Amino acid sequence: MKLEGSALRLTIFVGESDSWHHKPLYHEIVRRAHAAGLAGASVIRGIEGYGASSRIHTSRILSLSQDLPLAIVIVDAADKVRAFLPQLDELVTEGLVIIDPVEVIRYVGRPADGSADGPSTPGGGR
Repeated sequence: MKLEGSALRLTIFVGESDSWHHKPLYHEIVRRAHAAGLAGASVIRGIEGYGASSRIHTSRILSLSQDLPLAIVIVDAADKVRAFLPQLDELVTEGLVIIDPVEVIRYVGRPADGSADGPSTPGGGR
């Protein structure tokens, strides 16, 4: 897949304990992004944060949270990202969904033979 130039970054902020049909919500979002053919997705675990509920969630030992903030980041062409948004309407009942314009400078995967000599790509794809 070639991805270069203008694109959109879709970021979904949810809680680690958020679920979809008894499975982690972040897993379902990544699964659907993959099925939709989006260029890549990464789940980033936050160490502290709060959202619309105004409750602070933290990984500090004295107040260890079971619901740390997560950010799922997806970058692809604008039309593909916008086509994916209706799925998020179904999945994300609490959280924040944002889109930022970005410029893709480099998007390179591993060689087709699967050797580990090539660099890994942003967005988690290899």
